[in-house]
Amino acid sequence: MSNEYIPERAMFVCAHPDDLEFGIAGTAAKWAANGCEVTYVVITDGNAGSHEEGMTRERIAEIRREEQRVAAAICGVQNVIFLGYDDGFLQPTLELRKKLVRLVRQYRPNVVGAMDPTNFFPSDEYINHPDHRAAGTATIDAVFPAAEMDLLYPDMAAEGLKGHKPNYVYLFFTAQEGINLYVDTSDYVETKIESLKAHVSQMGDWDPTDRIRAWAAESGKKVGFAAAERFRRITLKVPESPKSEEESD
Repeated sequence: MSNEYIPERAMFVCAHPDDLEFGIAGTAAKWAANGCEVTYVVITDGNAGSHEEGMTRERIAEIRREEQRVAAAICGVQNVIFLGYDDGFLQPTLELRKKLVRLVRQYRPNVVGAMDPTNFFPSDEYINHPDHRAAGTATIDAVFPAAEMDLLYPDMAAEGLKGHKPNYVYLFFTAQEGINLYVDTSDYVETKIESLKAHVSQMGDWDPTDRIRAWAAESGKKVGFAAAERFRRITLKVPESPKSEEESD
C-alpha cells in the first residue's frame, strides 16, 4: 500500500541523533514541505558515539545535538527536542514514558513515528541496537493507552495537558514481513542524504549517497515509486477528514 496522506502534525521519536536521518527523513521532509508541523524527539544524546582520542561524553553530546539541529533544519522540521538520556543505557522506564506522554499531549500529533521494538535481527549481519528497541517500546507505551488517559496523569490534566490519541503510529526500522505502507519520497531522497551528511561526527569519510539511494530505490520498486520509505502503520483512530487521505494499493 502507498500513501499520500499528509498529517497536520507529526512526531518522530528515536534513540540517537542520526537515527531519523537514516530512517524517515524523506517522509519528514515531504510532510514538512506540504504544511505538516514536524517534531523530532531524540531521547539520548549519542554521547558514547565517538572514537576520537580525547573526546569527552559532554563534548560529543554538544556536537551531536548541533548536528541534529542542522539535519532537521535541512528537512524543514520545526521542532527538535532532546531528552538528554545517556547513550547505551536506555530503558523503557515509567519516567521516560511519562515524558513522552507529556510531549504527545503538548504537540498533539496525528502521527507518531516509533522505532520498531520487535525487530531484534534486521539481517543476518546486524543486531538491532538495544537503545533502538527501548526507545520504540517507550514510545509505543506512551502513545497507547497512556497519552489519552486523563486519569492516568491527573497532574498533566491539571496543567491543561488533556489526553490525546494520535490517528496512527508509523513503525520504522521494521521487519519486511510487517511492512504495510510505503511513502513516496522520490522528490526528497537528496534532501534525506544532505540531512544525513550533517552528522559529520558519525559519517567520517563515508559518503552515504549511494547507500541511501539504493535503499530508497529498493523500497520504491515494490510499489512502483522511484524511491520510498517503508513503515508498519498501526491505525488507532480514523482521521477526522478521511477524504484528505488518498491511498492506492
